[in-house]
Amino acid sequence: METVPDPMVEKADPCLHLDPATRQETIRRLKGAHGHLAGVLRMLEDPDVYCVDVLKQLSAVQGALSKVSDKVMRAHIRDHVTTAALRGDADKIVEELMEALKYSR
Repeated sequence: METVPDPMVEKADPCLHLDPATRQETIRRLKGAHGHLAGVLRMLEDPDVYCVDVLKQLSAVQGALSKVSDKVMRAHIRDHVTTAALRGDADKIVEELMEALKYSR
């Protein structure tokens, strides 16, 4: 029996992915943030933990995640928004930027 493609299902654009170097760097940074967050959880198991120490560590985790987000945003603009610009596709440029900006800070 032949499967009929569903026209309502949008196909993934093969060019809309992270380049391998950015993907690997992002994974590395997220693993570091994951470990840091695990450390914060361990801190909180101590009933005598100082609140300011927890806040400092949470701020560090947020900073690490922010850097990852910036790196992914930069790659998206470099690899996808600029290609739309090279094609002269102004509507696509706006669409790409608006979609990406929904998730920034």
